[in-house]
Amino acid sequence: MRKLYRSTTDKMFTGLCGGLARYFNLDTTLVRLLVAAAAFFSFGTVLFIYIIASIFIPKETYTSFTDSFDHY
Repeated sequence: MRKLYRSTTDKMFTGLCGGLARYFNLDTTLVRLLVAAAAFFSFGTVLFIYIIASIFIPKETYTSFTDSFDHY
């Protein structure tokens, strides 16, 4: 079972977009662009959700990083 973590290696601010990209197997740049566009068009609602999610979603540990490659 996969778990959602904030990335410690692929991050710009909190690593949330990097973690989402890894979880959904997407390109990190695409996730960042989608979050930025959503934050702009939602008048800050997505930015608020981003901050809350960054607080509650844990950072990945070394074991969670290596476990993600066991499925390939």
